[in-house]
Amino acid sequence: MSTGFPATRLRRPRSTVWSRRMVSENSVSTGDLIWPIFIREGTNERDPVLSMPGVDRLSIDLAVQAAKHAATIGIPCLALFPSTPADLRSDFGDEALNKDNLINTAMRAIKDAVPDIGLLADVALDPYTSHGQDGLVQEGQILNDETIGVLVQQAVVQANAGADIIAPSDMMDGRVGAIRTELDKAGHTGVQIMAYSAKYASGFYGPFRDAVGSTGVLSGDKKTYQMDPANRAEALREVALDISEGADSVMIKPGMPYLDIIREVKDKFQVPTFAYQVSGEYAMLVAAAQNGWLDRHSVVMEAMLSFKRAGADGVLTYFAQEIAELLDT
Repeated sequence: MSTGFPATRLRRPRSTVWSRRMVSENSVSTGDLIWPIFIREGTNERDPVLSMPGVDRLSIDLAVQAAKHAATIGIPCLALFPSTPADLRSDFGDEALNKDNLINTAMRAIKDAVPDIGLLADVALDPYTSHGQDGLVQEGQILNDETIGVLVQQAVVQANAGADIIAPSDMMDGRVGAIRTELDKAGHTGVQIMAYSAKYASGFYGPFRDAVGSTGVLSGDKKTYQMDPANRAEALREVALDISEGADSVMIKPGMPYLDIIREVKDKFQVPTFAYQVSGEYAMLVAAAQNGWLDRHSVVMEAMLSFKRAGADGVLTYFAQEIAELLDT
C-alpha cells in the first residue's frame, strides 16, 4: 500500500471545518479548568491586580458571586489565594492556622452558596510570612521538617473549612506523606492531595506576588527548595516520591515553559497531571494582545490545547472564565 504523495495527501482531512473537527486529536472542555481567585478583606471590594490586567482581588461576598458564575458556565473547581494584610503576616506565618482567616472563611461561604463546586486550597506559608518564604526560616536557612509540622496543621484547618483538594505548593521534602497521615487522622480520608510536585524556581511568578501582597516582602530567593529550571530527571524523582507518599494528582508549575516535563510525567506515571499557567504567562499573553500583537482569543485557546497535547488532564489558569465563556459561544 502506497503511503507517499500523491496517494497520500495530508491536506485532505484539513480541507473543511467538519473534517478538521472530526480528526482533531485533542480538545478543550470546561472540565479541564481550575479558576484561581484572589481573596481580600472587606465587603463589596474589587481591587485590580495591576500586573495582571483583568484579574481582581475579591472580597468574600464577591468571591461567592464568582463561584456562582463559575458553576453556571461549567467550571468545576476554584483555587483560592489570600491577599494577607501586612499586619497579619509574621515570621512564623501564624495566620495560616487561623480557622477564620481569609481563605477558610471564603471556603465556608462558597460551600454554603455553591456546595457542588470543588475548592482547592494552597498549602504553603508564603502568603502569611513577613519574609515571603514558603517555610520557617532560621539564620537564613529554610527549615524543612519544622515547616512540615506547620503545613500539616494548615492542611487540616483548610479541610475542616471545606477544602476538597489540598495542594501543597511549598516543595518541602516529605510533606505529602505527612499531610496525608494527618488528614486521615482528622477524618478527611476523602480530601484529595494535588501535589505541586515539580515547581520550578521561575521568573514567571512576579505578578502573582503582586496579587497576594508579597512583592517587596520576599527575603532572598527560593532556590534551595524550588527546582532548578535546568533539571528534567529531578522532576520525575519528585513526582515519584509524591505519588508514593499519597498524592492523588500532581502539578507542574509553570506551564508552557515546561511542556516537556508535563509530557514525561504523564507518560511515565499515568496519574492525573495538571499544569499551572502562571501569572507571568497570563501577563505576557494579555500584554501582547492589548498591544495588538496577538489575537487574544486565538492564543489563549492555542495555549490550552498545548497543555492538553502535552498530556495535562487539567489546567489552573487565570483565563478559566474567559475560556469557559468562549467554549459556550
